[in-house]
Amino acid sequence: MAKIERGTIKHGIFSHLKQDIPASIVVLFVALPLCLGISLASGAPLFSGLIAGIIGGIVVGSISDSAHGVSGPAAGLAVVVFEALHSMSFEIFLLAVVIGGALQIILGLSRAGIIGYFFPSAAIKGMLSGIGIIIILKQIPHAFGYDKEWMGNDAFVQLGGENTFTLIGKVLLGHITPGAVLIAAISVAILLLWELYLTKKYQNVFKLIQGPIVVVAAAICCQLITKNYFPQFTLGSENLVSVPVAGSLSSFFGLFTFPDFSQLGNKAVYVLAVTIAIVASLETLLCVEATDKLDTHKRVTSTNRELFAQGAGNMLSGMIGGLPITQVIVRSSANMQAGSRTKLSTILHGIFLLICVALLPSVLNLIPLSALACILIMVGYKLSKPSIFVETYRLGWDQFLPFIVTILGIVFVDLLVGLGLGCSVGAVVVLIRNYKNSHFLHIHPGEGEKQLIITMAEDVNFLNKGAIIKELARIPKETDLTIDMSKCYSIDYDVREVVEDFIKSATDRGINVRLKPPLVKTYGKEDIYSEKLDKWILALPVKNKALPV
Repeated sequence: MAKIERGTIKHGIFSHLKQDIPASIVVLFVALPLCLGISLASGAPLFSGLIAGIIGGIVVGSISDSAHGVSGPAAGLAVVVFEALHSMSFEIFLLAVVIGGALQIILGLSRAGIIGYFFPSAAIKGMLSGIGIIIILKQIPHAFGYDKEWMGNDAFVQLGGENTFTLIGKVLLGHITPGAVLIAAISVAILLLWELYLTKKYQNVFKLIQGPIVVVAAAICCQLITKNYFPQFTLGSENLVSVPVAGSLSSFFGLFTFPDFSQLGNKAVYVLAVTIAIVASLETLLCVEATDKLDTHKRVTSTNRELFAQGAGNMLSGMIGGLPITQVIVRSSANMQAGSRTKLSTILHGIFLLICVALLPSVLNLIPLSALACILIMVGYKLSKPSIFVETYRLGWDQFLPFIVTILGIVFVDLLVGLGLGCSVGAVVVLIRNYKNSHFLHIHPGEGEKQLIITMAEDVNFLNKGAIIKELARIPKETDLTIDMSKCYSIDYDVREVVEDFIKSATDRGINVRLKPPLVKTYGKEDIYSEKLDKWILALPVKNKALPV
């Protein structure tokens, strides 16, 4: 692994060729098997993932100002694509990708780059973990050699009373291919060896040579060896990658698929387009934030420009038969670890990927699908590894509850329902906090009588109404009550009504109400509390409005 230099970054993307060219080759080795594997996970033509990888490198990389971000087909959208392709043709799906890209361009031009900050982080973590679990479940059949079309969609409940787990059981019991299992075992062993030992003990070498490309190379060698010496373990063509081989330049361009624009009036297309735009934008913005934090030079990526770049990439990808594109943390982090200095490494990796697809498709067609399945299982594991659950649990129930609800919703229903449930639970947590934090009740013992103080928070809104009514109803008779508003700068009309009604009825209960109004603190020409609040307090039927507490 090349060390990332901490010196001054020179202007111009061609100023660091010495660092960027080797980094681009490393990213190519990471991206190539992932493009194929994510196509497999999505149930889409394998060529579509390669198209998305090429466009993500060349087009998105050129428009974006991210120094290290690498875009391509992402695991986070695999579930969305898989389910969509069970309800519509690939050509109609491509139309949704084009429209989704246009929506991302609109988001970028509308300066919606901060949209990711309005989703609870716990729900986002849950979304990624849920996607990881779904990817693992989907790749189990391929790892055991069942590479025919897997019946059913990603919804937990299937037609005929089946569900995700019973279908996996049937596949494992009746469709196991010994050669695929052998390659899967070797692939898992290599990935674990790289992840747990080699990259930690020999970082300079084994972080430069990435595990996924070694798995692919080992799987090809295994297939060639079994074909010559152990034919009983040889995989058939249905168990191998099937990238179209073009005999000429014109036939190569004939491999591309184009969207069906006759379906512009189809409502399902627009629902899918919105889904792609939202999920792709969220995953991209989260990746941008993580990548910027890892950048030793602390450069800040323009999130609005990034959305525009992603939208342009998705429009072009959909136009020629590619999968949806997002910025991907796996490739971006590999790019940084390989020593990239500018976005040239991203662009070059896309160019090299194009060369491989155009000139070396026969080599790609030697790759067993079970090896790609193991790579995707490792990706799914990294998204949903147990340590994420433990860390989130330690943060408290307010983080763990929306996290786990999102995962359960995604696994047992679908992606949108799961994310919606997680965000809803997160919103409820906020409401509960607002309910509790509207006031504080302090009890001060006096000489023969109770003295109570209710201290209002800075911002008291209608969400706090119930809690305040409850506390005021509990005030015992014959009590001196001070309502401390010295920290307030805003009180909703609903809460004002509650306070007014209580003051009017307090005399009948023998409660002596006193009031401490907001302190006048001026910053420049503006007070910290509104003029309306000041007028309302002055109008309250309380004799002493400035009693020290």
